[in-house]
Amino acid sequence: MPEKKQEDLNRVGPKSPMGKLMRQYWIPALLSSEIEPDGPPLRVKLLGEELIAFRTASGRIGLMDHRCPHRCASLFFGRNEEEGIRCVYHGWKYDPDGQCVDQPSEPPEYVFKPKVQATAYATCERAGLVWAFMGPKGESLPELPYIEATGLPEDEIQVWAALRECNWLQGLEGDIDTSHFGFLHIGSATEDQAAPGSSTLYAIKDRAPRYKVEDTPFGTTYGAYRPGDEGMNYWRIAHFLFPFWTMPPGSPMERQMIARAWVPMDDEHTMFYHISRAGSGPSRNRIAGRQIAGLGAEIERLPNTNDWYGRWRLACNRDNDYMMDRHVQSTESYTGILGGHVQDQMITESMGPVTDWTRERLGSSDQMIIQTRRRILRALDEFRTDGTVPPGAADPKVYDRVRSGTLMLPLDADWVREIENIRRKLQTERQ
Repeated sequence: MPEKKQEDLNRVGPKSPMGKLMRQYWIPALLSSEIEPDGPPLRVKLLGEELIAFRTASGRIGLMDHRCPHRCASLFFGRNEEEGIRCVYHGWKYDPDGQCVDQPSEPPEYVFKPKVQATAYATCERAGLVWAFMGPKGESLPELPYIEATGLPEDEIQVWAALRECNWLQGLEGDIDTSHFGFLHIGSATEDQAAPGSSTLYAIKDRAPRYKVEDTPFGTTYGAYRPGDEGMNYWRIAHFLFPFWTMPPGSPMERQMIARAWVPMDDEHTMFYHISRAGSGPSRNRIAGRQIAGLGAEIERLPNTNDWYGRWRLACNRDNDYMMDRHVQSTESYTGILGGHVQDQMITESMGPVTDWTRERLGSSDQMIIQTRRRILRALDEFRTDGTVPPGAADPKVYDRVRSGTLMLPLDADWVREIENIRRKLQTERQ
C-alpha cells in the first residue's frame, strides 16, 4: 500500500483526513467514574487534541481545550467551582459549554466575556462512558450508535479501559486477526488436553482456518471456518464497525454481547475500551481441568497519574518486557506472558508506534485486515472528495443487533444468511 494511503489512515489530528472523518461520530472519551462532581479536572488526549474534562456539582460535564483563551495557561490547574472551571492565572471562568462567564481581572467597563469562547465539545453519558462529539456544530447532534452492548443496564455491563502505545489501527487490526488465537494464546496446547466441544479444541485441530470476508453497511465482517462436529463447520464471526469499533469472536453468538473501541489519543497512542455483558465474553479455555497457561490472568494496572498518557497503563508493559518469563515459555505457555490482553498488547506494541506497512508480507489469513483497510480508505476518499457521510455517522441503526461469536453450521450453509437471520431474530425480540 502506498505510504500516502497509510499516512491517511494512521493520522488523526484535526486537519488530517482520518481525523476529520472520525469527528463525524460520537467518541468514547473517558470512563464516567474518572470525574466526580466538583472534583479536579482530568487531562484527556483525544484525536491529537489536549483537553480537560470536569464535572460540575449539578453533574454537567465539560470537555474543552486545556488552554485558557486568555493567555493559554492550562485549565488543568483551574478551580472547578459553581458550575464552571476558573483559570487560576487571572480568574477567568468558563461554563461546560466553553463560554466565558466571568472576567474578574477586567474593569467593569471593559468586560467582554460574551465574546470569549473556549473550544468545547458536546458530551453525553452511556454505558459507563463519557462520549464526545468533536465534529462540526449544527442544529442537532447525531444519535449515539445503536451498539447493543452499550445499551445494557448498569448492573449487567462490564466496562474497562487500557492504554496501548501504538497507532489506533495497529491495535484494532489485532482484534480482527483470528488465526493468531491458535498460536499467541494457546500455542502450547495439545488436542488431548482440550475440553470436548470447546473453541480451543477446534483451534488446535486446525490452526489455519479458511476465511470469507464481506463488506457490510457498518464496515466489514469475516467468517473464519474450520472442521467442527461431523458434517459441520465451526465458525468464528467477527466485525469491524466504523470508525474504530470491533466485535471479536469467543462465545456462541446467541449469547455474546461485546464491543471494543480503539480510540486514538494521537497518532501513536490509543485508549482501548471494552464493553460487554457481564459473563458474555470469550468462554474460559481450559486444559485438563485448569485454565490454559498464560490466558487467565487478571489485568493489572499501574496507578493513574496526571500525565497525558498516565491513565490505565498496564503493569506488564514494554519497559519490563511484559514480565515475560522464558522458563515458563519453555515449560508451560507459548509466550511466557500472563494474560491474553497483555499478549495482544505485547505484539502490537512490538511493531513500533506506527507499523511500516512496506515491510509486511500479508497472506491469506490477513484477508480481513486487507479488506478493512480498503473499506476505510474508500469511505475516506468519498468523504474527502464529495462529502459523502461515512457509514453509520448519520444512520446509527446500521449497528443495531450486530453480534460476533461462534457458530456450528452445516458444511453447505450460507454463513452470511445465518448471521443475518440471528440478527433479525434479535431485532424482533427487542420490539
